[in-house]
Amino acid sequence: MAWKTLDDAVLAGKTVLTRVDINVPMEGGRVTDTTRIDKIKPTVEDIIARGGKVVLLAHFDRPKGKVVPEMSLGHVAPALQASLGRKVVFGADCIGAPAIEAIAAAAQGDVVLLENTRFHAGEEKNAPELAAEMAKLGHVFVNDAFSAAHRAHASTEGLAHHLPALAGRLMEAELKALEAALGTPVRPVVAVVGGAKVSTKLDLLGNLVTKVDHLVIGGGMANTFLVAQGIEVGKSLAERDMADTARAILEKAKDAGCKIHLPIDVVVAREFKANAAHETVAATACPADAMILDAGPASVAEIVKVFEDSKTLIWNGPLGAFELTPFDAATNAAAKAAAALTQEGKLVSVAGGGDTVSALNQAGAASAFTFISTAGGAFLEWMEGKALPGVEALNA
Repeated sequence: MAWKTLDDAVLAGKTVLTRVDINVPMEGGRVTDTTRIDKIKPTVEDIIARGGKVVLLAHFDRPKGKVVPEMSLGHVAPALQASLGRKVVFGADCIGAPAIEAIAAAAQGDVVLLENTRFHAGEEKNAPELAAEMAKLGHVFVNDAFSAAHRAHASTEGLAHHLPALAGRLMEAELKALEAALGTPVRPVVAVVGGAKVSTKLDLLGNLVTKVDHLVIGGGMANTFLVAQGIEVGKSLAERDMADTARAILEKAKDAGCKIHLPIDVVVAREFKANAAHETVAATACPADAMILDAGPASVAEIVKVFEDSKTLIWNGPLGAFELTPFDAATNAAAKAAAALTQEGKLVSVAGGGDTVSALNQAGAASAFTFISTAGGAFLEWMEGKALPGVEALNA
């Protein structure tokens, strides 16, 4: 990858337009989770240490090109100031006089936060004129929003064509981790893909079978693959109309030399609720009146053995109904095994996606993984092998 980082530019005396993702959850006018804000701190501190003035560009919620007061980034400013420990100067627009005045009012060491980029219809249309107006505000463009890199918007892609473009520290960490996992990985490589439906991850599965040595399929998706092999799954969630597609993926994997791992035993119940009466049966023996809610212990043992024999792991999606005890057992056990192997230096582990992060946190394993991506759509599109506009623009 040819992208440049903060190490590749002189920032002293420069105004640095920095695209970040601080689209944080709020309740009652207060930020309830500052994770995304906390993650931009290394980039902000590094720019300031190098003598640059930080000007943050960000979106918040979905105002669809209109000014919606309750979606103003002004509501986020207090939490941003508290997290960064620096004065935050708020600009009432991301272009024009309000932005220029806010930047001028900020002293060196202060952080400027400009208003929601999506208040302008041209943002999501990647309008060249909006990008040009934003570019007038600074000297350098830093993209630190990998989670928005799959969108070709004015502030994520357009700006990179007007100013010298760099990857921020969070973006840099994401790109390095992803390159290590699928770009030039240490083999063997195993991918874990879970979730409810095959139909939502067709591109992902099709790409992975050509890139990895082992593919572990879990969750409701695994049921569809079992059906495709003529195995009855009772009342389990399964996309029976996707059976031909699942068989095609199995054939593609065989041709590519990728071994697909499906559950060999499963935990079944008659009710979809926490602590429902349950039993473990062979994957080929799901009762007609039951549903598969988790992979069984023999399946977990096989998965762990694959982890032990691999050097690189990519994980997206849980192995079962992890939100319900005890149907989180397989996900928890496999996650803990991956975490232990990572800590022992035997495995490079990269994970991403909303449910995945929640599941790994619940298992107490996330902190031990090599890298956890907080990006949802961008992480999935990268796993699907798609070009991400916000990243591609950094190579321009």
